[in-house]
Amino acid sequence: MRRLWLCLGVAVLVGCAKTADDEARPLLKKIEGYYAEGQYKTVLDSIEQLRVSYPHAIESRKRALELWQDASLKLAQRDVALTDSALQATTVQLSAARDLLTKNWLSVKRDSLQARYDAMCGVVRMIHARQKQYKQAKSEK
Repeated sequence: MRRLWLCLGVAVLVGCAKTADDEARPLLKKIEGYYAEGQYKTVLDSIEQLRVSYPHAIESRKRALELWQDASLKLAQRDVALTDSALQATTVQLSAARDLLTKNWLSVKRDSLQARYDAMCGVVRMIHARQKQYKQAKSEK
């Protein structure tokens, strides 16, 4: 009988213990707040911290994955927009340039910006593909 009470007591204590997801929840709420404020770099850094600090918080990490993809997409889209603006400005400068040295320098800058633009567009496409895969896997469960 004594063993039964001891087992029951241990089961109650274990049942009342906080899970890893319960411990990770405050950090996840902070991350969601950063996302709502548009602090996407802070979101990514905080998710890294969540992954290291709470490796067994599975549900929190699943939600963090969605936020990671969304924040990465927002950062990449912002980078595409900035690069596109710089590329257009450089193209206008190149067409207005008179001397050969300036034209050559602007051509190099334009080519570099074009390569960056193409790479960032590829990143955006890849994030969209990953989000689609994640949503399909989530809906299949």
